[in-house]
Amino acid sequence: MTQPSNTAMLPADVKDRTRESSKSPTGTPGVGRLVGLDLARGLAVFGMYAAHVGPDPSEGGVIGFLMELAHGRSSALFAFLAGFAVVLITGRSSPKTGRAGRQAVAKVLIRAMILLALGTALTMSGTPVEVILAFYGVYFLLVLPLYRLGTGPLAAIAAGTALVLPQVLYVVQPMFPDREFPSPGRPDDLVSLLFTGSYPALTWIPFVIAGMAVARLDLAATAVPARLAWAGVALAVIGYGGSWLALHLVPGALPAIGASGWGGNPASAWWSDTAGGPSDTPYSLLVASPHSETTLSILGSTGVAIVVVTACVAATSPFPRLRRLAGPVVAVGSMSLTAYVFHIVGIQLLGIESLPGSPLHVLVGFVVAVTVCAVLWSRFFSRGPLEWLMAKATGVARHVR
Repeated sequence: MTQPSNTAMLPADVKDRTRESSKSPTGTPGVGRLVGLDLARGLAVFGMYAAHVGPDPSEGGVIGFLMELAHGRSSALFAFLAGFAVVLITGRSSPKTGRAGRQAVAKVLIRAMILLALGTALTMSGTPVEVILAFYGVYFLLVLPLYRLGTGPLAAIAAGTALVLPQVLYVVQPMFPDREFPSPGRPDDLVSLLFTGSYPALTWIPFVIAGMAVARLDLAATAVPARLAWAGVALAVIGYGGSWLALHLVPGALPAIGASGWGGNPASAWWSDTAGGPSDTPYSLLVASPHSETTLSILGSTGVAIVVVTACVAATSPFPRLRRLAGPVVAVGSMSLTAYVFHIVGIQLLGIESLPGSPLHVLVGFVVAVTVCAVLWSRFFSRGPLEWLMAKATGVARHVR
């Protein structure tokens, strides 16, 4: 049960991104910020590959541990970066207004519709991957009304949704038994996208809104990345540490989880999804494993996403040599939608049906192949092939008056 996708898969048009990111509000060049975001996207792509075509984490050892770190947290990182994409399109330092604002909104809407269609098409292909693209389209539609808000209100909404919506989902999901995303054309597809699918919007939009809040900040300012990193560490400790404490201190929590279909080792449910999946016991709200759709899981994964993004931004801004060394990963991140579809097609062509569980060399092969392709492509083109098509499709937004 792991899967990322992108809005990272939805980077803004290169022209928009360059215009919005070329300088910070203080006038500091923002190249490092843009490169840092693409570096984070690239790492998320590799994490997604690990979750799908890497060895099964249950095999244990160092490799199993690294694979488990990627499960769920890669998709959360992508969702967090989706917030950056919305802000980059609609105006980073200040939201676009008037005709420019309407055109930006149209771009986001067009992208959302394309993701919905592309996600459905990929799922219809019979891929064993639980495709997240259609879910991403819904995320964009849901958060779009918030694009004019500043960091404070966005952070408050992100916190509020993280605290409330998982409990709402726990109550709502049993009302729709046996409804899995996606079955195109069925009347309950929207129900799956919002409530019962692998990435229900109800509990994933907090990641996107949190990303929007962080994107509003001046990441080039000296103190901002450090403060954000500490905030991310605090969230991770609250999420995962809080879950560990709850599972061990709340009477009956571990036995109840172990007896309710989680399997594996329930004691690891504070961070690992090898313990199983959500169940109908209220004690499941105390876990923080990826894809458990709980408040503690959202807090922990958001904290990890913040730390990764701020580390990538901080590392690439002042160190040109490091930026060059990270160039291949940045190239992958700059065309993450293409990279995502690339791995789905590759899985289909290779006939891989059990995810995860492939030998390590399969994962290495996917990583090397996409990196080589991305580096070569970026030498001649400013966008990945699917990113170029996305930009062309959204070009009609310029006709909005």
